[in-house]
Amino acid sequence: MNIRPATPADAPAIAAIYADACLNGFGTFEEVPPSADEIVTRMANVQSRGLPYLVAEENGEILGYAYAGPFRLRAAYRYTVEDSVYVSPRAKGRGVGGAVLTAVLDACAAMGLRQVMAVIGDTGNEGSIGLHKALGFAPVGTFKDVGYKKERWLDIVLMQKSLNGGAQTPPDAPGLSLSGF
Repeated sequence: MNIRPATPADAPAIAAIYADACLNGFGTFEEVPPSADEIVTRMANVQSRGLPYLVAEENGEILGYAYAGPFRLRAAYRYTVEDSVYVSPRAKGRGVGGAVLTAVLDACAAMGLRQVMAVIGDTGNEGSIGLHKALGFAPVGTFKDVGYKKERWLDIVLMQKSLNGGAQTPPDAPGLSLSGF
C-alpha cells in the first residue's frame, strides 16, 4: 500500500468512497454526496493551507483517504486541526484507515501543530472510535442527539490527540492561516 498526497485525478475515487459514507453510514452527517468537482475544491482548500490530504493506494486503486482541516476559523484555533478518514467498503479491516491517518498525524506534527480533534458521527461507529483510540486519541465528550439522518437521532463523539507536547510548552511554529476558508 502506498500513501501519497491526493491529486485532482483522485477525486472520482474519493467521491465514490465518501458517497458510500454519506448514503449508507452515520460517520458523516452529510446526506447528499458531493460531486468529484466539489471534492477537488475541498481538497484544494485543505492543501492550500499546507495541510495533508492523503490517499492510500494499492495497484492503482484508491482504498481510502484522510486529511486534516482547520478545527475552527478563529485565530486562537490556529494550532488545532480536525481529522477526517474514510475507507472503501472493500478495504475495511485491512489497516488502510490506520495507515493513512497515521501519515496525516505525522504531517501535522511536522507542521508544529498541537491538537488534533476527531468529530465522529454516531456513538455506534465502533470502527472510527476504535481506530482513533488505537492511534492515541482520548475521548473528551459526546454531543447528544445533534444530527438527524435516516430517521434517527445521532450523537457526535469527540476525541482528541496532542502533538508536539500539546499544551506543555508555547508553540514554536506559526500555526495555520485561517482566513479565506
